[in-house]
Formats: sequence, C-alpha cells, structure tokens
Amino acid sequence: MVNGEAGYNSWRQRGRRVTPVLEIDDVAVYYGKRRALEALTLTVGPGEIVTLLGANGAGKSTTLRAVSGLVRPARGRIRYEGRDITQVPADAIVAAGVGHVPEGREIFPEFTVLENLLVGGHTVGRSQLGERLEAVFRLFPVLRDRRPQPAGTLSGGEQQMLAIARAMMLEPKIILLDEPTEGLMPRMVAQIQEIVHALHRDGVAILLVEQNVPLTLDAAGRVYIMEKGAVRHHASSAELRADQRVIHEYLGV
Repeated sequence: MVNGEAGYNSWRQRGRRVTPVLEIDDVAVYYGKRRALEALTLTVGPGEIVTLLGANGAGKSTTLRAVSGLVRPARGRIRYEGRDITQVPADAIVAAGVGHVPEGREIFPEFTVLENLLVGGHTVGRSQLGERLEAVFRLFPVLRDRRPQPAGTLSGGEQQMLAIARAMMLEPKIILLDEPTEGLMPRMVAQIQEIVHALHRDGVAILLVEQNVPLTLDAAGRVYIMEKGAVRHHASSAELRADQRVIHEYLGV
C-alpha cells in the first residue's frame, strides 16, 4: 500500500467523528462570464494525499486558488478543519495553516534563498523562526547550502524545492501543490516525489494537481478526475491502477 492510501484509510476508518482538513461543497467560480468551476465537491482528510487529474483548463488550478482565497466562489462553501473560509482573506487562510505552492513556483528570483524562506515565515515569531528554518533545511538540505544564493539562479528542481519549503515555514496542516514536477528532469521528478512522501509521513495533508499519472497513482490515496470545471470521476488510486480505462477515457493516456 502506498503512503497516500494509508493516510486515506487511517482517517476514514475512524468514522464521521473526524473532521476533514478540507471540504469543498458545491463550489462555482466564474472569471467574468466564463465558468471555471461548477458544483465542485471534494474532501481531503487529515494526513491524506488527494490528487486532481484533468486536461488543461479543467479547473484544477482554480480549485486551489479558491481554497487559498485568491479567487472567490460565486456559490458554495469551502471549509478548513470545519471552519467556513469561503470569504476569509487569503493572508488569514495561509496563517491558519493552508500552504499553497502555485504553478510556476512564483518565488522571488532577486531575493536570496534565505530571504524567500523568511517571507514564507513572516508571521512566525522570532523565537520559532530558527526552529522552522532548521525543519525545512532537514527536509531540503540543498537549500541550506544555497542560503545566500539568489533564488533565480537555482535550477528548476531547486526552485521547486524552495517554493515547497517556503510554504512549509508556517507548518501548514494542508499543502496545495500545483504541478510540482512540471518541466523537471526525471531525476528531479523523483526527488520531488520523495518530498511529497516525506511531507505525508510528517502528517501534512496534500491536495495535489499533477499531470504525471504514474506519480499520481503512486502518491495519492484518492483521485478526482475533472473536466470542464466539474468532477467527472472519483476513485481510490488502487482502483485506478487496477483498471485505468477511466484515465484513458478522460486523459487519453
């Protein structure tokens, strides 16, 4: 059993008394008149890895942006640990423990590695800041060596590590990961995959957007397949590994 499936089973077996880390209920999002999400409903349990699969334009990144408060739903509710955060400001959502690693990383290239991490920990008190830095350096030892280096001079894989490490500075209970392996060489993809597993071992829930189907089925406990802003299929990764016809139908792979 892969790590993601273990996380899925561990919280589901406790029954309804366990509050999901994230609940998206009947959410619709529009960009002007264009519908990006429609009647979207999904959950992520404590310590679970859930993946969104779908073609470009399916609404996966918009889902993450809605959770982190960067776009506002026209309808529906988003709950974090049972609390309605649908209209909560983005900075308050981050401070509450929702980390977001956007597509394209969006690090500050002119800042050093250390400065980028300090931006991620801007709400952390001085007494905890050193502890948080040590925690991310244990997970990302290459960043310790790169502390004084401008972030824009890092390799693509190192920049992705920095983006994840920056999100980890606030000790999030859930991380929204948007295409973390996009454009990376196979060696770096394997490293990012191991980092995802390491975060899971530390008890962090993950909502992952990923086009790499083998990585998705290895990492996730459950998979939601999206098309045109809605969930078209929902299954465990074990079910999809056993019968990949659904993936072929929606993704053509």
